[in-house]
Amino acid sequence: MLLSIDTSTAQVGLALYDGDQVLGEMMWTTKQHHTTELSPALSGLLKRCGVTMSMVQALGVAIGPGSFTSLRVGLSLAKGIALARNLPVMGISTLDVIAAAQPLAEIPLVAVLQAGRKRIAFSVYQNIEKQWQAESPVRSGTLDELLAEIESPTAIAGELPSDERGKISKVKHLQLASPSLCVRRPSVLAELAWARWQDSDADDAASLAPIYLHVAGTPIQ
Repeated sequence: MLLSIDTSTAQVGLALYDGDQVLGEMMWTTKQHHTTELSPALSGLLKRCGVTMSMVQALGVAIGPGSFTSLRVGLSLAKGIALARNLPVMGISTLDVIAAAQPLAEIPLVAVLQAGRKRIAFSVYQNIEKQWQAESPVRSGTLDELLAEIESPTAIAGELPSDERGKISKVKHLQLASPSLCVRRPSVLAELAWARWQDSDADDAASLAPIYLHVAGTPIQ
């Protein structure tokens, strides 16, 4: 059994996954109450699914980009459980979670996330060997800066307010994912973490840290 935790932004998610099915999944939006809401939500999810913490064998946690304050809540919980119970933990890029939920296509995909102060964090993905793989580091910039870089048909997915979705939808060579595909699913995070766990590719819990951002710059072809 793997427990996944995502507190990258105001959208919080938890999931329990056993490799064959998602036993339970919770997603909700919090108003900076990550610390007080996360543990009770986890207890409730475990109870509803008839699962105890002794049945959890591994952890997956989103490591950003995102809000530093909210990220550290999820990271602290995951690292605390991992160290206390000697469990493997897999840190997964928040943008990888968004990308993995998107249908495969031949055009590039840009996964985006709100980064505060009217900026977004984003990374470019390509369909390689039938899966989305990041081809660039995580960067940050304004939506206008990102749109100015994109020169050919490209898909965009991720958390965006309605005004920014409207701006993207007006650009003919851009394909904007539906709102349902832009929600970060903790079950997707769980699947990504499970695959790494099966490959014995765990992180060191003590040194696991958030992803830091780089500035925008290279045009997207």
